[in-house]
Amino acid sequence: MMQTYLFQDAENQLHHKAVNVASVPQRSPFRYPGGKTWFVPRFREWIRSKPTKPTYLVEPFLGGGIISLTAAFEDLVEQVIMVEIDEEVAAVWKCIINGDSEWLANCILNFQINKDNVLKELAKKNSDIKSLAFKTILKNRTFHGGILAAGSGLLKNGENGKGIQSRWYPETLARRLRQIDQIKHKITFIQANAFDILNEYSNQGNVVFFIDPPYTAGGKKAGKRLYTHSELDHQKLFSCCAKLKGDFIMTYDNADEVKDLSNEYGFSSKTIPMKNTHHANMTELVVGRDLMWL
Repeated sequence: MMQTYLFQDAENQLHHKAVNVASVPQRSPFRYPGGKTWFVPRFREWIRSKPTKPTYLVEPFLGGGIISLTAAFEDLVEQVIMVEIDEEVAAVWKCIINGDSEWLANCILNFQINKDNVLKELAKKNSDIKSLAFKTILKNRTFHGGILAAGSGLLKNGENGKGIQSRWYPETLARRLRQIDQIKHKITFIQANAFDILNEYSNQGNVVFFIDPPYTAGGKKAGKRLYTHSELDHQKLFSCCAKLKGDFIMTYDNADEVKDLSNEYGFSSKTIPMKNTHHANMTELVVGRDLMWL
């Protein structure tokens, strides 16, 4: 009996520690602000708590896509439905899923990184999806914080004074793109409004949803600074989730408005620890119908 209690205490303590993101496989080509690498171990627990493997995972606010990629690579679901409305981010995922990963990988490997070349490339007009995809990766890897929204700009000092080269890892990026290419048959990408896709899949019971909306609830401004498409009706999102036949989890900023919405719709919410990009300890909210697994 004592050993059981000790095991439970150790397990509870583990759940109250921030995840070391270095222990999580890095699979996304994006350096994405607000990315969910830290949530990957929790996501695995949630999926594995299901009595049967879900047929579909729908991620309506895709961004860097680490959760969807984890589900596809680790065979946690049968098929992943990636959804993103942002034109630049969508271009990268279209390029990958349409079979142009090798083209994009070679562009990255052959690009000579310096400020003049970056500015010259960014000034070009986009001739097709592939050229926009490369430009997006370039911006994501050379702009401050990986931010693509208007108002962001090139890194100045960067890490150890490396400037725009700080986050430009061509071999690593090429490898990730080629690895995703190997499992793209498990992925469907849709450029669309999140609410449209949530409604489309709302009546299917073999679907689970991972929902990570822009953090603008409670007057938070981070989402507006980080994302081109940051405006969101959070009340509408909660109402939409209440109608989903399949299970879901949402990750949110730890804001009173979100807690109030959770209570209003009869959802559960729990705070979990995480570390931001500056390694500061923070907490975020997980919202769902049943969080007994957490």
